[in-house]
Amino acid sequence: MDKSDLTHHYSQRFNSDLEHIRSRVLEMGGLVEQQLGMAIKALNQGESDAAETVVSNDYKVNAFDVEIDERCTNILALRQPTASDLRLVLAVIKMTADLERIGDEAKRVGRMAIRAASGEHGRNLFGQIAHLGTLVQQMLHRALDAFARIDVNEAIEVVHEDVDIDREYESVMRQAMTYMMEDPRSIPSVLDLIWAARALERIGDRCCNISEYIIYLVKGKDVRHTSLDQIKKEFGR
Repeated sequence: MDKSDLTHHYSQRFNSDLEHIRSRVLEMGGLVEQQLGMAIKALNQGESDAAETVVSNDYKVNAFDVEIDERCTNILALRQPTASDLRLVLAVIKMTADLERIGDEAKRVGRMAIRAASGEHGRNLFGQIAHLGTLVQQMLHRALDAFARIDVNEAIEVVHEDVDIDREYESVMRQAMTYMMEDPRSIPSVLDLIWAARALERIGDRCCNISEYIIYLVKGKDVRHTSLDQIKKEFGR
């Protein structure tokens, strides 16, 4: 399946509807990427103004979610799509839900950045969290790129990257626990950083979900709760 498969309809209006929801998903994804980037920068550099912007702009992500969901509902009701068209609409509905939740997690990182800016402990954790944030940003970008190009192999690679995200998150957690045991006064500040790291790890999980929806869109098989090895064996190059 490729992008041309999405536009083979007698109704030009139907073609336009399908292409429009794809375009809006990518616009929403671009906004979510921007939100995540600002949140991570705010956390690493202690920029409370940038963090406030992330928190205040979350409504824009929510508006995308509502709009795209309504458009998908209308397509289901009026066009009654089948086969790959139906899979596209269902995949978009699920993807936008995950993008909205990624926006929520970015907002959470922003809130933790505001609190961390005034904290006195845990500064040595910022480097590790910055690395985790970079990995997550790359993962989100690749997931959106895989959707833009309808690329199953790229989607599979994104699923594989979650292993690195989990490993980095576990490393942050171990270091955080060490700080809190060595200096109990650091507990409030370090807990804020733990919540930020946890939000980033969850974004990695959401990126995995998006990639699994892409595989479903192209291959017509639900690969949720399927091992990475099995996905690679069945759908990889």
